[in-house]
Amino acid sequence: MRIRNKILIYFSSTVISLTAISLIIIYILFSEYREEEFQQHQNEKIHTTIKLIEQFQQESATISYLLDQQDINDFYDEKLLVYDSNKNLIFASLDSLDIEKAGSMLSKLSPTQRWIETKEENYDLIGIYTETDNQEYYAVSKAYDAFGYAKMFFLRNVLIGIFLFISIVVIFVSRYLSNKISKPITALAETLNNYDLSKESVDELTIETSTSELNQLTQRFNELLRRTNEAFVFQKHTIHHVSHQLKTPISVLVSELERIKDFSSIEAVRPEIENQIIKAKSLGGIINVLLEISKIESGQQTQKQPLRIDELFFDVIEELNAIYPHFHFEVNYLPDELNENKLIINLNPVLIKQAIQNVLANCVSYSNKPKAEIKIDCSESKALKIQIINSGTPITSEEENFLFDHFFRGKNSQGQIGFGLGLVLTKKILELNSGTITYSNPSDNMNVFEVRFE
Repeated sequence: MRIRNKILIYFSSTVISLTAISLIIIYILFSEYREEEFQQHQNEKIHTTIKLIEQFQQESATISYLLDQQDINDFYDEKLLVYDSNKNLIFASLDSLDIEKAGSMLSKLSPTQRWIETKEENYDLIGIYTETDNQEYYAVSKAYDAFGYAKMFFLRNVLIGIFLFISIVVIFVSRYLSNKISKPITALAETLNNYDLSKESVDELTIETSTSELNQLTQRFNELLRRTNEAFVFQKHTIHHVSHQLKTPISVLVSELERIKDFSSIEAVRPEIENQIIKAKSLGGIINVLLEISKIESGQQTQKQPLRIDELFFDVIEELNAIYPHFHFEVNYLPDELNENKLIINLNPVLIKQAIQNVLANCVSYSNKPKAEIKIDCSESKALKIQIINSGTPITSEEENFLFDHFFRGKNSQGQIGFGLGLVLTKKILELNSGTITYSNPSDNMNVFEVRFE
């Protein structure tokens, strides 16, 4: 069932039910009030009649008859019986109405039980015991409250009309409110049905609503959507990652081994073999990185440990110098009085080392001088900033927006081996280690990659 229909049914049925219950209670209370009021009128007439009987008890029967004729129209269809202390009938009204329960009620009346009330069909029937001027009297009255029932009939029709009117209004209001409340939720559902998660980028969801819960839901969904899309895109291009990261080093390794097999001198072979060992270890590191990322993408927790970030840089520099001995990395610290504890960060060693290697390898590939500078800045109180600076042709401002996208390669990469995935992998690794990476070119012929850990 659609949420709009649920809101309509739940709200309207609740309000209509409460209205019906309220009107029924009003009707019942009025009915009880009518009965109580009419019985009091009967009681008052009984006492009035008894007083008149006492006043004219010495007069003739004609006066009593005239008295009854005068009071006959007080109630519609009414019968009144008055008895003396011995329960002998001393007065009966002119009405021909029978009181079937008169005998049983009279037997129950006594000085200890002065009031009895009951019903005979729609007639109100009361019996009383009273004392006047040391005289005891019993009386039974049966009457039909025509005026009261007419008011009850009118009230019932009015309440039914009010109920029908309120029900119609509630249904229309419920339809309006259900449409208004469910509109953003329906829009959300329709938007979700139109989302294509296979795209490289997904537009954020926007819903026009003033409901804070829906706004919060939209924000959380957009965050989840971004993360899901990133994971999906990364998974989609896993094969390309593997191809880019493994194909080139394997090809180089094979070609180097083919070249070495033609060497005739063992002394010439030895240093070459050592170089191949270093390259093979680097290849093994790449494979480990891909395996670690695969584990993380499958939902496993990242294994981290406290590491000195500068020592990792020195390890990577040493490995790169073995391959590129002509290239020099200069490492500087800021400020002069350094708090070395800030250099210790919880990191995944396999992943972060590969990220550092990707960035430093870019310096080697894209520098027009055999030199790069690494600035490790600990001057900020809550962040560690590392800048990797090299001279070379920068990318354009338009290209900066796509630098960390899959397969993007700037104009300055022409003639360079690569597939446009290294920086994507680096950004992913840093995010998994609570870090960020950004690019800038503050001046001509300068490239700056800044890594931050907070």
